[in-house]
Amino acid sequence: MTLAVRVPEELSARVPAEQRGPGLDRDAVRLLVSRGTEVSHHSFGELPRLLRAGDLLVVNTSPTLAAAVDGRLGHARVVVHFSTRGDDGRWAVELRDPDGKGTTRARAGGPTGTVVRLPGGGRLVLEEAVSGRLWWARVCGGGVLGLLREHGRPIRYTYTERDQPLSVYQTVFALPSRDGSGSAEMPSAARPFTARLVAELVSRGVQFAPVTLHTGVASAEAHEPPYPERFSVPEASARLINAVKAGDGRVVAVGTTAVRAVESAAGADGVVRAREGWTDLVVTPERGVRVMDGLLTGLHEPEASHLLMLEAVAGRAAIDRGYAEALRRRYLWHEFGDVHLLLPKEDPHVEHCARNCR
Repeated sequence: MTLAVRVPEELSARVPAEQRGPGLDRDAVRLLVSRGTEVSHHSFGELPRLLRAGDLLVVNTSPTLAAAVDGRLGHARVVVHFSTRGDDGRWAVELRDPDGKGTTRARAGGPTGTVVRLPGGGRLVLEEAVSGRLWWARVCGGGVLGLLREHGRPIRYTYTERDQPLSVYQTVFALPSRDGSGSAEMPSAARPFTARLVAELVSRGVQFAPVTLHTGVASAEAHEPPYPERFSVPEASARLINAVKAGDGRVVAVGTTAVRAVESAAGADGVVRAREGWTDLVVTPERGVRVMDGLLTGLHEPEASHLLMLEAVAGRAAIDRGYAEALRRRYLWHEFGDVHLLLPKEDPHVEHCARNCR
C-alpha cells in the first residue's frame, strides 16, 4: 500500500513532546481517532475516555538498545547499527556512513569477510547477507551487549534535531529481557504513555496484556518488508486476550509490533496460544487480522510496509481518510510525533444494547 501523499519536512517531530515547552510530559501529543471513515481529534490524555471498561491494550515490553556504534572500515569512519540478535550469537547489522551532522546515510554492505574495527579493540566480521543492506555479522574480541552499554547510543535519523539519552527512547512498558536483547528502535506507539495515564486507564477498567517483539532497524529507506524478528506471547497474556475476545471488550494493539507478535501466536481459529520464537509474518489486507479489533500507532511514511497492516486492521478507506486529515490538521510524524487510534466503526443500536442489557 502506498499513499498518494507527501509528508512535508516541517511535519517531522524533531524533539520529544516533553522538550517542546515547560511543564509538558510525554503525553503532550495529539491523538487522531478513526472509526471507519469517521475522524475526530483529541489530545492523548483523552485516551481513557475513548476506551471503555473491558477493553484490552496489548503492549510491547521490549526495551530499546543503544544500538548505534562508531567503527572504522579501513581508514573510513562508519556507524554500525546492531539490529537483531540471532540464536547463534551473530547479529544482523547495517553499516552506515556518518553525514557530518550527527546522523547517518545509507551505504552498501559487504562483501563477505569485510572487517570493521570497533571501540575497545573488537572486530565486526560480515559473514552472510540477510536482505538488502543487512548482514549477519560476528563480533570478535568482546560481547555485543557490553559494547552497546559502553559505546552505543540510540539510533537517530536525520529528521531529529539532536542526540537524546537512551531513557528518551524507553517506553513505560519496557522490561529487561532475560538475555539482554531488545529493540534496535523504540516501539514508539507506546511512547506517549505515562505511569499516571496507565493508572487512570486501569482505574477505568481497561486491561493490559504484555507481549514482546524485538524490532530491528526501520525499513522505510529501502521500502523493504519486515524481516524475521524474535517475539514472545506469554500464557497469561494469551488467556487474557482470548477472554476479552469472548466477551464484550475490544483488543487494541499498541503499535504494529504488538500486532505482529499476537497475530503470529493466533491460530486459524482466532485463538491465541502462548508462543515464542521467530516470526516472519507480514500482515496484509489479503491475510487480514484474526485477533485485533483496533490499533494505536504512529503516523507512517507513505511508502512504509506498516501501512499494509493498518489497512488490514481498519480498511483502505479509513487509512486514506485518516491520513488526509492528519496532513490537513498538521499532525507530527515519526517516533516523537502524534498518534493515530484505529477503532472499529460502532453500530449505535448495538452499543446502546450492550450497555443496558448486561
